[in-house]
Amino acid sequence: MPNQQTLQALSWRRLHLARAKLKASSRTSALLSGFAMVAMVEAEVNEGVSPGLLIAFSVCTTLVVTVHLLALMISTCILPNIEAVSSAHDVGAIHESVHDKMHWYIEMAWIFSTGIGILLFMTQMAMLAWVRYQPINMTNAAVASTVIIVPAIVVFMAFAIHFYRQLIAHRYERSTAGLEELETMAMERSRGAPRNDKHKKNER
Repeated sequence: MPNQQTLQALSWRRLHLARAKLKASSRTSALLSGFAMVAMVEAEVNEGVSPGLLIAFSVCTTLVVTVHLLALMISTCILPNIEAVSSAHDVGAIHESVHDKMHWYIEMAWIFSTGIGILLFMTQMAMLAWVRYQPINMTNAAVASTVIIVPAIVVFMAFAIHFYRQLIAHRYERSTAGLEELETMAMERSRGAPRNDKHKKNER
């Protein structure tokens, strides 16, 4: 019985984590994809912009919107089921949730929205500065924007790698602790089983 309760508690913890990730992914993706679309539509393309820059800007904007819409679609499809289970008052309803089966899709939405999507969005901002300021001979403004964004991208990538490593280490520690706890419970139950058998034999 304690073993089953421990497994249910771990499953509920994973469910709440999956729900939080999907909510964050949906909000971030909806916001950044909207900004990317507005930036592409409202950008004034004047004469003098190099065709290669326009192609790169168009490709980057399309990638931003595609990545964020994919993350938004995954979140929209999975989140209602998780919300329905999390709002249920029955503890056993955890077995009806798809958060374990759809674990990789949830992680994909999380990485697309908060990792790749933000990186592409920052790259798009740098390209947008060149598209706006290159035709009017204001390359200094474009260079200033690039000088600010490039270190920001480097810091963002370093933080993402560090955060991912810390998260993996934390998960490993929690998994190891959970396995040790389950092994301890199994050993206690195995020790108690022979005693119960001897007690039953004595009663007979």
